[in-house]
Amino acid sequence: MADKKKQVRRIFESIAGNYDFLNHLLSFGVDYYWRKKALKLTKVNPDSVLLDVACGTGDVAITAKKLGVANIFGADFSHNMLKLFNKKSSWIKGKNVQMVAENMPIKDESVTIITVAFGVRNFYDIQQGFNSFYRVLKKEGKATVIEFSLPPNPLFRWLYKFYFKKILPFVGGIISGDREAYSYLPNSVEEFDEKIDVPSLLKNSGFGKVERRNLTFGIVQVVIAEK
Repeated sequence: MADKKKQVRRIFESIAGNYDFLNHLLSFGVDYYWRKKALKLTKVNPDSVLLDVACGTGDVAITAKKLGVANIFGADFSHNMLKLFNKKSSWIKGKNVQMVAENMPIKDESVTIITVAFGVRNFYDIQQGFNSFYRVLKKEGKATVIEFSLPPNPLFRWLYKFYFKKILPFVGGIISGDREAYSYLPNSVEEFDEKIDVPSLLKNSGFGKVERRNLTFGIVQVVIAEK
């Protein structure tokens, strides 16, 4: 676990400067839709108190702000990512905290919504992270996980894996200068898809109602759990 934590931190500190550009380029801009769709499914509103875990440079939080959410906090273990978030959005300054999901220094039942977009794969202990989510959420609060998955259609899955394993590491490596980072991404998605059942882990943490939706032919899963 310690080795994974160290590796993931190094990768994200390294690629922070190119992170937004590559996200939008390599997803062909569809990542904007995934975030907005997930937030709408979560039914965020002006009264929501939203904690964006593994917030990175803040794209989920910025989208939530545009949808009318006023109380937003960010959490990430990468200092460089948080610095970029602060530069992109002055309103988040002082509301960004460097921490890991598994041990959040946040009081019990203090937020109404937790989001984590494409970050659960990087937790060193996913179950512990979800336990932490449950603790800090108010009753009837929601945890929304946006994460990559492998498409169920065999042909589309083959095309997707070819792109993910061959093209993405090559392009991402050239632009970012860190090929390891963009090799880690497809490998971690494949391992996550084979080994991790997000709804089951959320239920293990105490969440009652858990719903899962597939987006874009199953490339992305959105799992929403209610306390």
